[in-house]
Amino acid sequence: MMSLASLSLRLRVAGCQGSRRSVATVVSGNKTSKMVRQRLKKEVEEMKNVFSGFRPGLVVLQVGDRDDSNLYISTKLKAAAEIGIDAKHLRLPNTSTQDEVLQNILSVNDNLSVHGLIVQLPLDSVNSMDTERITNAVSPEKDVDGLSCINAGKLSRGDLNDCFIPCTPNGCMELIRQTGMSVAGKHAVVIGRSKIVGAPMHDLLLWNHATVTTCHSKTPDLPKQVGRADILVVGAGRAEMVRGEWVKEGAVVIDCGINHVPDETKASGKRVVGDVHYDSAYQRAGFITPVPGGVGPMTVAMLMENTVQSAQRFLLKNHRR
Repeated sequence: MMSLASLSLRLRVAGCQGSRRSVATVVSGNKTSKMVRQRLKKEVEEMKNVFSGFRPGLVVLQVGDRDDSNLYISTKLKAAAEIGIDAKHLRLPNTSTQDEVLQNILSVNDNLSVHGLIVQLPLDSVNSMDTERITNAVSPEKDVDGLSCINAGKLSRGDLNDCFIPCTPNGCMELIRQTGMSVAGKHAVVIGRSKIVGAPMHDLLLWNHATVTTCHSKTPDLPKQVGRADILVVGAGRAEMVRGEWVKEGAVVIDCGINHVPDETKASGKRVVGDVHYDSAYQRAGFITPVPGGVGPMTVAMLMENTVQSAQRFLLKNHRR
């Protein structure tokens, strides 16, 4: 069923047909994430009604006390509380050893009241940490960040109903759906190949039947590749690197970048921009996500969705009544 937001976007597109499009339709992550959270809140209420007193459980494990991590975690805990998820913050000191972190992860893995476990990255410890080993220690059934090699492997094979999809790519797909554009048969270009965004985004688009090109630092003639994209997803980590004149007219542009650039007009002396030069891309794209207020809120919403989904799978498996 088409959402009201999607219908509104389609009507706006229809109004542009027959004449050259002048500006893009902005796809709001704030609005879309609110709709997702409202739906999840209803699903949690239904679980509580059917299985008396049941609540999905989430643990956020943090090593150290980074200010940026604290901010991200507070956002996640607030969203969880709003939906009805029982979320706990497990903070370990920055003197923790890798073995101590692993022991805590195994303990949470064994806790039946916890359905989702995320390890907040980066790990802030004075001791050496193998991030890959630590994220892979999270039980695949509770890996709601979708970062373990098992979930990544299932995604790469197209087993989308038997894995957790990383939150940022999952949020990007939801934003693309809001435009009303079908992914199937479209040419999608992904800039960036990180384990968190670029690589899983490629897999997700591919298994939704797009023809996908992944670009990176070694890709020659990047503007030419971008110009072929019906759907463009950018997660390169470089401020405003994609110029508007590169963008195919009418394309869907999803900007995953979060960068700070100097701006003397701001009290902080800087402002947040994406990986796409918004002002110029806005003149050519059919749809575009803003920064901030685009992909960011969707990442948190999809973390909540994965947690609720994990709790639902737990109930189905255990027939708890």
